[in-house]
Amino acid sequence: MGNAEQLIDLRLDKVRAAYQTGALTPRQLVFALREKATALNPTYHLFIHLLSIAELEPYLAALESRNLKDLPLYGVPFAIKDNIDLAGIPTTAACPAFAYTPDTSATIVEQLIALGAIPMGKTNLDQFATGLNGSRSPYGACPNSVSMDYPSGGSSAGSSLAVALGVASFALGTDTAGSGRVPAALNNLLGLKPSKGLISTAGVIPACRTLDCVSTFTATAREASQLLGLLARHDPRDAYSRRNPMWNDASAFGVPRPFKFGVPRQQDLEFFGCTEGPQLFDDAVMHLIALGGEAVTLDLSPFLEAGALLYNGPWVAERYSVAGQLIESHPEAVLPIIRAVLAKAPTVDGVQTFRAHYQLQALKALCDNALEHLDCVLTPSIPRPVTLAELSEEPVLRNSELGYYANFVNLLDYAAVAVPSGFMKSGLPWGVTLVGRVFTDQYLLSLADALQRQTDVRVIGHNSLNLSAPATTARNDKSRLVVCGAHMEGLVLNGQLRQRGARLLEVTYSSADYKLYALAGGPPFRPGMLRVEEGGVAIAVEVWELPSLELGSFLTGISAPLGLGKVQLEDGRWESGFICEPYGLEGATDISHLGGWRAYLRANARV
Repeated sequence: MGNAEQLIDLRLDKVRAAYQTGALTPRQLVFALREKATALNPTYHLFIHLLSIAELEPYLAALESRNLKDLPLYGVPFAIKDNIDLAGIPTTAACPAFAYTPDTSATIVEQLIALGAIPMGKTNLDQFATGLNGSRSPYGACPNSVSMDYPSGGSSAGSSLAVALGVASFALGTDTAGSGRVPAALNNLLGLKPSKGLISTAGVIPACRTLDCVSTFTATAREASQLLGLLARHDPRDAYSRRNPMWNDASAFGVPRPFKFGVPRQQDLEFFGCTEGPQLFDDAVMHLIALGGEAVTLDLSPFLEAGALLYNGPWVAERYSVAGQLIESHPEAVLPIIRAVLAKAPTVDGVQTFRAHYQLQALKALCDNALEHLDCVLTPSIPRPVTLAELSEEPVLRNSELGYYANFVNLLDYAAVAVPSGFMKSGLPWGVTLVGRVFTDQYLLSLADALQRQTDVRVIGHNSLNLSAPATTARNDKSRLVVCGAHMEGLVLNGQLRQRGARLLEVTYSSADYKLYALAGGPPFRPGMLRVEEGGVAIAVEVWELPSLELGSFLTGISAPLGLGKVQLEDGRWESGFICEPYGLEGATDISHLGGWRAYLRANARV
């Protein structure tokens, strides 16, 4: 294996650095990893189809005519869950009788290959992506990467193992009910369940078409952020594709500012008898508090009630729409456990379906309301690890337990990130999940990155991740706005903020670089704040937060000479805020000595 033997760390930046220095070539690396995967496969059953040297050759040859600097993922090895198409390679969904060979790759795979990544093969999964444990496959059960007595988690079992066992830098999974998060948690990986429609599902065998997401497995949140920034593109091939808002692009990844996170009430937390889980979860809560988070108690019951609809409601019929025809014509071709899970699907009627949708919408309204003034929700990723023996004895019950904290996310149209946060006494990894509103993926990854730096949990054999902090500030779907006049709390124009769902974050001062003027005209009477090179003072201001979607309509309602620009606060931060064009000062009165608009109103008996 030569130099490839020394490359244990397959993180994106490490692989790229090895190529840049000439210490390694893609051909050397891929052949070494293929050899390693071949040795592991009889034990872990991680690959259904490992690409042969001949099948790898076109990808390697294509790279040899390209420049590394032109391809962000040049020579990066990745694995593909076998319900995602790779042209010329059978797609099985872990059901040989269902298999077909596609002529074209899934959009996500095409994107990755165009970026320079190299597919290593198709990975094992719970048949038809129906399961959370990784043992429901005719190609063999997937044991845990840390302990052979436990499952890998599923349904994206082989994909998690490909990264955890060090034969791919990252892997593609799918996530409908937790299939991209549960195996991440059980194998000490970062599992991103992106917002629905953010990554194309064209060329992916559906589990529940309306809920499915392509997920990623990486060692770190930073890598997941890099991949998402490259892959979140609208796809005309996918009717469920959605455009990624600018607040959720790659530049949104950074260091989180002080934030609020929801923590489930004690009566909502369930560990199914695990004695270590409560303390491990409390430790994670304390880590987030140490990062500047404020823990807010959250009623998780409507979230859990929504999650229960996934298998107790009509969505089981959506799963049946894929495998049902095969079950009816050749029932022996489908595993008994999968047939049992889908058995009631043919009895679901339209009335039941619409009633369930009404119920879900009512629950979503409650959950959305709970999330409105939170930056995220923190839960355990799983209640507890279950053993392979326990799964064998009670497969449906134990599988259901694994999804306790996972099933509701897709139904409620949220984003989620499973992140390692510790280890159990047995050596098994343990982690938490950050859940947020749709299109807050990069913000959640920013929090996950901060948590990984805080805990420095080792991954893939490394004693330390040695992660540096990002250079920028994290953003989410809310915008901050500095106001200095009539839009302040209780004043005449404050309703323009309130009606847009804004909330007051803090009362503070600008840096001592501004002058404040009472502008001519009115009512409403308004001030203008102007940054000056000398003679400035600190001005009393308020910082508000409002949905980014509303910022544009707010901006268009601001009349000259005022506008929005950047305002520096007393602690050095720069935030969007009200500024005044110099021409607007004609006839204005300098009121800087009063220190703020409220003081001016009091002095002139206008409050």
